[in-house]
Amino acid sequence: MAHPLFSLDGTTAFVTGAGSPGGIGFATARLLVELGCSVAIGATGTRVEARAEELRGLGGTVSAHVGDLSDAGQARRVVDEVLAAHGRIDLLVNNAGMAQEGRPETFTPVAELDVAVWREGLRRSLDTCFLVTRFTLPTMLARGSGSIVNVASVTGPLVATPGESAYAAAKAAVVGLTRTLALEVADRGVTVNAVAPGWVATDTQPPEERRASAATPMGRAAAPEEVAAVVAFLAMPGARYVHGATIVVDGANHLVERLG
Repeated sequence: MAHPLFSLDGTTAFVTGAGSPGGIGFATARLLVELGCSVAIGATGTRVEARAEELRGLGGTVSAHVGDLSDAGQARRVVDEVLAAHGRIDLLVNNAGMAQEGRPETFTPVAELDVAVWREGLRRSLDTCFLVTRFTLPTMLARGSGSIVNVASVTGPLVATPGESAYAAAKAAVVGLTRTLALEVADRGVTVNAVAPGWVATDTQPPEERRASAATPMGRAAAPEEVAAVVAFLAMPGARYVHGATIVVDGANHLVERLG
C-alpha cells in the first residue's frame, strides 16, 4: 500500500493532449491510472478514443473527450463533459500544445513569420493552457482542493531554437501564468506548478532532435514516462508545499556552457 503522502488513490485527473500513443500526455495518463486515478483524457482528434480503450485495459476508469481546446466554447464544453463523467477534477494536467494532429511543425524566422501563424502558435500552446484552467479552476476553488500541472518546456523559459519564436514565447508565458496563478490561489487549497521538459523521445521526435539528444550530458532524451513521473509527484499530497515551481526535466542539458 502506498504511503499517504504518495498516494493518488481515489482521485480524478484530466490530462489534455493525450492522443499520441508515444507522447507525454498519454504516458502521464497511463501512470496516473496505474497509481489509482480515474482519468479523463482529451485531444483534438478521435484517436484519443483508442488511447482510452488502452487505459481501460489496465483496469482504469477512463473517459475520452474530443475538442479544440484553443477555442473557448469547445474548452468549456470539454471541461463540462469531464465533470459530468467523473464528478470532479482533482488534478488538471495542461499538456496540450506544440504538435497537433494533422498539423506538421514548422520553423520560420521572425522576419518571415506570418502573423496568422504566430497567433496560431500562441493559441495552440498558451490559450489551451489558459482556457482549460479558466473553466476548471472555479470548481477546485469551490471545493478548496486541487492541483494544476502545466507542461511548459525549456524552450522559451531557458533556451531557444531559431524558427520557434511562437512556441518559445508561448511556453515562457505558460511559466508566467503558472507563477501568477500560484500567487492568486496560494491560500485556497490549490497547488499550481509547471514541468519544463527538454528533449523527449516521443513517437513524433524528428531525427534532428534525436541527434541533439545524443549530445546532452546524459547522452539521451528523456522517456515520456520520466516526465510523467514528475507530473504525478506534483499532484501527490507530499508535494503540497511545492507551489509556483517550474521543475526542469532535461538531464542537465540547459547547464551546458561550452558547446560544439
